[in-house]
Amino acid sequence: MNYIASSGLLFKDGKKRIDYILVYRKSNVQYDKRNTFEKNLRAEGLMLEKEPAVANADIMFIKIHIPWDTLCKYAERLNIRMPFRKKSYYTDGRNKSMGRVHSYFRRLKKWMSQNPMVLDKTAFPELEESDCYTGPFSRARIHHFIINNKDTFFSNATRSRIVYHMLQHTKYENGISKVGICKLINNGSYIAAFPPHEGAYKSSQPIKTHGPQNNRHLLYERWARWGMWYKHQPLDLIRLYFGEKIGLYFAWLGWYTGMLIPAALVGLCVFFYGICTMNASQVSQEICKATEVFMCPLCDKNCSLQRLNDSCIYAKVTYLFDNGGTVFFAIFMAIWATVFLEFWKRRRSTLTYTWDLIEWEEEEETLRPQFEAKYYQMERVNPISGKPEPHQPSSDKVSRLLVSISGIFFMISLVITAVFAVVVYRLVVMEQFASFKWNFIKQHWQFATSAAAVCINFVIIMVLNLAYEKIAYLLTNLEYPRTESEWENSFALKMFLFQFVNLNSSIFYIAFFLGRFVGHPGNYNKLFNRWRLEECHPSGCLIDLCLQMGVIMFLKQIWNNFMELGYPLIQNWWSRHKIKRGIQDASIPQWENDWNLQPMNIHGLMDEYLEMVLQFGFTTIFVAAFPLAPLLALLNNIIEIRLDAYKFVTQWRRPLPARATDIGIWYGILEGIGILAVITNAFVIAITSDYIPRFVYEYKYGPCASHFEYGENCLKGYVNNSLSFFDLSELGMGKSGYCRYRDYRGPPWSSRPYEFTLQYWHILAARLAFIIVFEHLVFGIKSFIAYLIPDVPKNLYDRIRREKYLVQEMMYEAELEHLQQQRRKSGHPVHHEWP
Repeated sequence: MNYIASSGLLFKDGKKRIDYILVYRKSNVQYDKRNTFEKNLRAEGLMLEKEPAVANADIMFIKIHIPWDTLCKYAERLNIRMPFRKKSYYTDGRNKSMGRVHSYFRRLKKWMSQNPMVLDKTAFPELEESDCYTGPFSRARIHHFIINNKDTFFSNATRSRIVYHMLQHTKYENGISKVGICKLINNGSYIAAFPPHEGAYKSSQPIKTHGPQNNRHLLYERWARWGMWYKHQPLDLIRLYFGEKIGLYFAWLGWYTGMLIPAALVGLCVFFYGICTMNASQVSQEICKATEVFMCPLCDKNCSLQRLNDSCIYAKVTYLFDNGGTVFFAIFMAIWATVFLEFWKRRRSTLTYTWDLIEWEEEEETLRPQFEAKYYQMERVNPISGKPEPHQPSSDKVSRLLVSISGIFFMISLVITAVFAVVVYRLVVMEQFASFKWNFIKQHWQFATSAAAVCINFVIIMVLNLAYEKIAYLLTNLEYPRTESEWENSFALKMFLFQFVNLNSSIFYIAFFLGRFVGHPGNYNKLFNRWRLEECHPSGCLIDLCLQMGVIMFLKQIWNNFMELGYPLIQNWWSRHKIKRGIQDASIPQWENDWNLQPMNIHGLMDEYLEMVLQFGFTTIFVAAFPLAPLLALLNNIIEIRLDAYKFVTQWRRPLPARATDIGIWYGILEGIGILAVITNAFVIAITSDYIPRFVYEYKYGPCASHFEYGENCLKGYVNNSLSFFDLSELGMGKSGYCRYRDYRGPPWSSRPYEFTLQYWHILAARLAFIIVFEHLVFGIKSFIAYLIPDVPKNLYDRIRREKYLVQEMMYEAELEHLQQQRRKSGHPVHHEWP
């Protein structure tokens, strides 16, 4: 209570703490609704006190305090679990039998205490409730619970949740649907409602010598500062201050970041393997030495014959991402995704146990005001509450859902149209870059075309994302979801579909369509009979895919980080600048400083999860083509954790400490991405990379096909074998001789010139066989691993069962003791069993 008093979070009497803040404008004319609402709040047992703003005469704050008796009444009504007995985990016999294990763990803990990454637990308050058995609170059995101090028995998060429950269920007018603070905020009666922060997050005195002023100050010093980037997160304190829902988000983000470490290390090893063996690669050597091999012109007007060795650098760079470790890394990442999700379920079960969420059931949600206003004439009895409520007919629901799905497909087609526009741009400008006056661009016109297209595509992606959010909002509102959670799930799914297709459509084009349907010299396929389709570089299409992924992933992460932190910083600075007017910050009370902060995103944690889930897709779906993706994701997430922490602690108003037991719809989306990643990587290895053509040549057409001698290079002659011949005299350029192009077609002197050779069909069959074998193998391994890893650890499962038994016994003994005391007081004989 000392820091509460020092922060000014009390009523004017200096005794009652502030649990919630309501804000309205004096100029707003809906004072009748406010008066009725506040009168009903007082009738429910809340205490209210009004105070005008210091910096704005039109703003009025209502401070809300919930007394002890009202707290107890609603804690019992909401079945809030509170601590009543200290935990005892193991029996003496178990301790003796596990002596060696315990000694090992003691040594491990001693080492962990010296580990700089581990938090110094002495700097954090003891969370007593996490070490106690809990039970539903009851005023009749209040003597069973551990109440050392009435002011701290209910945490700030619990007090805020109870007050918010009362605000949501208090009427402001006569009528069934005229209930709740959310509706009053929607109609403008109030402009904000939020729990206050626990004081300032900075102090003039060092925390090491004077200790933390409040939990917000402690979170900033030990979690949100950039200097804490290498430390583990204080999840228990995050949960205590922000609630279980936000605590689970940071737990999931930390778990995902930690699991990226082995993926990043393996990807880095694959990349360094490519660097170390790049010069020894037979394919790169043959390309770099091919000084007398001329490639056919890659465009019609301004392109000339190109020596094959001109693409030596590109061949070496391509080898960095297309080498012997690619297949291994693709299988590793597919298994990694399964291990990550399965072990997250175990981590989640441990957290739900530690945070006492095992038996928590989500409260029946209230209806959205829009749903009530639309269907108030059609009522049906709620099977849970037994009360009549508005009901949406099935026919109306299906028709609206069909319209929404049509809108989704329309937006996806718009994305495909945008990708098609970028493809046309590439076809148009490649001729211009090939005749550019700058010699560097003229020599590297394919790279310049790809780089410019990537940048334009990124701009289109960001512009379309803004439109998608508004359209997803309209389509979700068109469906009229019944509750807020249904609205959030529907909106989140639409945003994921839109942004996933928007981000990955151009990558899918490069991976699976670029250079696949170009035809051959003398008979090229043309778009609209005008523009010749783009071919891959002589070293392959994989370099274009790597460039596309690297640029989009890098720029997207920079943009997201700016929008998450830079934009709120600018807004808060502008708010402080407007209200200064000669007033010092020290004279402004805490609740007014909170009011000047930015409110949490109206979509809650949706944007945070969406950003990370899209990144997870980038990290797994095309990882065979870009093994450095896990490393980029890891570096970004190390920044992301502290950036989000800084934003929650310093730049946003304190959100309502909501409860949750999982990450919601996002887990199903992550599983879907994991399945798609297996399929996509199989196609990337089989179709985009040259792994299968090299494999077929090595064992069917190369020098090792008929006999194998130790030390012989089985890929010798592969480059010459992979290039077909074309007679230059057929181009009408006045040149004679032959040029080469990437394909498996018959030479002009054969009986069937320019027709696909038998080797082409062998490679196609091998590609299809590889896709089938790879998918079945990886899916089998994934399923086996998922079967082996239980969702709940065995020791935790046993502990939960034992605690249920012990809680029942303790409640029985406590109730028996209470009955015996009552009998002694009344003079009746005492029984040692139930009467």
